[in-house]
Amino acid sequence: MRLASGADHVTTMFFYGTLCHLPLLELVLEGETYRARPARLTGYRVSWVKDQPFPTIEADAGASAEGLLVEGLTEMAKARLDFYEGGFDYALKDVVVTPDDGAEQVAAKVYFPTPGLWTPAAPWSLSDWVAGWGDVTLEAGQEVMSYFGDVSPEVVAQRFAMIRTRAASRVRARASTTPTTLRAAFGAGDIDIHASHRPYSRFFTLDEQDLSFRRYSGEMGETVNRAAFVGGDAVIVLPFDPVRDNVMLVEQFRIGPHMRGDPHPWTLEPIAGRIDAGETPQDSAHREAQEEAGLKLDRLLPLPHHYPSPGSNTEYFYTYVALCDLPDAAAGIGGVANEAEDIRSHVIPFERLMDLVNSGEAACGPLVLCALWLSLNRDDLRAGS
Repeated sequence: MRLASGADHVTTMFFYGTLCHLPLLELVLEGETYRARPARLTGYRVSWVKDQPFPTIEADAGASAEGLLVEGLTEMAKARLDFYEGGFDYALKDVVVTPDDGAEQVAAKVYFPTPGLWTPAAPWSLSDWVAGWGDVTLEAGQEVMSYFGDVSPEVVAQRFAMIRTRAASRVRARASTTPTTLRAAFGAGDIDIHASHRPYSRFFTLDEQDLSFRRYSGEMGETVNRAAFVGGDAVIVLPFDPVRDNVMLVEQFRIGPHMRGDPHPWTLEPIAGRIDAGETPQDSAHREAQEEAGLKLDRLLPLPHHYPSPGSNTEYFYTYVALCDLPDAAAGIGGVANEAEDIRSHVIPFERLMDLVNSGEAACGPLVLCALWLSLNRDDLRAGS
């Protein structure tokens, strides 16, 4: 562990939650010096926050909060910690903690949440959090700390849901096992990144890199500039009723056709949505079907998962046809109100879907893919219904 520097103004802090994970603490402090040792805070209990992947702390005379005592923090180190925690309604309070090594008690500062902000759930487990959320949190932490000195912690907090969604997409991508039987087996070691920039960041980001990559001749190519729209992985679901031979499409306003100048920027699509961090693509499919159309799905049939536009977009689509009941009455208006969604669903016969594809009215790529896949497999699905 690094030793503390001889800075004139140093701070001692006690962490009871995710910052006890040393890789995350190292990431947030980025080279700042400190000393760390296990300790406990008597009279407090640490619990998972209900429906959230992080803990909260509250007074409990009969409990003891285990954590990490971090000493020798410089003003810059504290500023970085305040930035990481500062957008989530935490306030520093002075406490006295007991080191596990038997040394005398130490005065320290602790980030306490605003009273009543979170609902405590089960007892906190750092090891369980590391297993389930450690990798995603480290990925998200890199983006969070890249904004240090540029935006306020409050702005980061507003963006954090999508920051974590993008982080989960990167973790998912690294775990990919897609084959390389025809394409070259080149990888990260065949790309040299010389500079990175992020000229735009809000709900989505636009990232630029100056990079060179290996050519098929075996040599590294010249340095080029490339940019990509960075979103999160998404799930695509086309509901199909094999008994009635019906499908469900959803319709909504889309900014892409509007920005292109399309005179009719309301598009016909499958059900679709972002895969939240901590969610599987299958979980997301069921959630989105309920949110957008009030629909309960039965069996999910995976189609080829894919990049819809790899030349400029990081999005990756997990695509399914979903078997379910689709009476005519299943159509209606749906969407999540606080996300400004206004979604109309249509229940139509399969042949009508193919007419829409052939006429060009169904001009959404994932919908066309689902329709063509269903045209190849529909008879078997209907025979087995």
